[in-house]
Amino acid sequence: MNSATILIADDDQAIRTVLTHALGREGYRVQAASSAASLWQWVAKGEGDLVITDVVMPDENGLDLIPRIKKIRPDLRIIVMSAQNTLLTAVKATERGAFEYLPKPFDLKELSLTVRRALSEPQDLPEEIQEEQSQDEQLPLIGRSVAMQEIYRVMARLMPTDLTVMVTGESGTGKELISRALHDYGKRKEGPFVAVNMAAIPKELIESELFGHEKGAFTGATSRYSGRFEQAAGGTLFLDEIGDMPVEAQTRLLRVLQESEFTTVGGRIPIKADVRIITATHRDLTQMVEQGSFREDLYYRLSVVPLRLPPLRERSEDIPELVSHFLRICEAEGLPSKIIDQGGMASLRNHHWSGNIRELENIVRRLTVLYSQDVITCDIVEHELSLVAKANNEDTETEGKITQPPFNESLSEAVERHLSEYFAAHFPELPSSGLYDRILKEIEKPLIELSLMSTNGNQIQASKLLGLNRNTLRKKIKELNVSIIKGAK
Repeated sequence: MNSATILIADDDQAIRTVLTHALGREGYRVQAASSAASLWQWVAKGEGDLVITDVVMPDENGLDLIPRIKKIRPDLRIIVMSAQNTLLTAVKATERGAFEYLPKPFDLKELSLTVRRALSEPQDLPEEIQEEQSQDEQLPLIGRSVAMQEIYRVMARLMPTDLTVMVTGESGTGKELISRALHDYGKRKEGPFVAVNMAAIPKELIESELFGHEKGAFTGATSRYSGRFEQAAGGTLFLDEIGDMPVEAQTRLLRVLQESEFTTVGGRIPIKADVRIITATHRDLTQMVEQGSFREDLYYRLSVVPLRLPPLRERSEDIPELVSHFLRICEAEGLPSKIIDQGGMASLRNHHWSGNIRELENIVRRLTVLYSQDVITCDIVEHELSLVAKANNEDTETEGKITQPPFNESLSEAVERHLSEYFAAHFPELPSSGLYDRILKEIEKPLIELSLMSTNGNQIQASKLLGLNRNTLRKKIKELNVSIIKGAK
């Protein structure tokens, strides 16, 4: 028989009745009120072992009540429930000291388990309740669907921690938005947020980019360069497309995660890795682990907290809110104000959205710019969606050709394509100095390896093939750490 007393505050009589009966059947004593004032009187008198409060009540916001309760009774745990199912609500509840946040409608079994945890788990040392800063800024994430509620709850729990997070999801689902929100609302928000796209960095340059290099570490290193780990000190390092990281770099990253320190290329003094690491990928890393292209030990180090973002087709109820958000952005940018009628909105909700939120934003922008009507009708929306479907079919038909380099692409064109992606990944900044020699080394190494393979490891034949002196070839093999792999004659 439970002997704890639970205090409930909610202006909805039906919810008070349901909770009173459900918790009463489990043996708890329940006191329920319709206002924050009544709840405050009970707490001030020392009554109750647990509080369950709504957010929006007629006399006071339940979130504003939490710091006052914590000030006089720091050990009293509070469960917050709300129909305002946004990331900001979850974050505010957690920041102000709530034990748990439950979005409405909630499952009674889940509520019961949460109540048991709140009454049985050992108390942490009470922390000083900080004055909340103004958070009137635009919400970083949009959507109140059930699929997004679990995301918000997990994120709210992660904000005050330094746990490593791996964000997975299809392209266009907002993985970087999630990562930025974890930083902007977290304990390291005063530090830098440094993003690196692993897919856009040539593998020979990754160590220098991530860990930096010393002056004279290699030809062209005319000055010391602080890598991304050092640039992100005190903040967050976001490694996007982590599935594209070469195995050699994976080994170095694993060592940093294990030892919490690193050395620059050419350096000897260890530097403390004072960063929170968040990674993201659209790839199936578990499959890559099975195939041997991604280290299993690194995978488990990075996915301490896996966070899967649902594709837009799994949260279609969020589309109207997302569309309104994008329309407001367009209007703020000076584009014409538009309204999408019910038929048009229904068409948007029924679309498959293979490009997810990014595709939806593009459609909204086109509807805003290309059509003079103030009200966008179903026919207009259907016409635009048909154009998208046609384009997607064309992409599907040529998918193999698009995902692979063109058959007749020259070496110069291939290098230009890779370098364009590399410079774009650094924009508006520039890559580190010594780029010329690093690029030449990246091309030089596979050229020598393939030449040795084609000559079955015969260095004399390979030197003739390359037009190099044999001693020069030996020197290059040592400098570049070239693997001598014998091929078929």
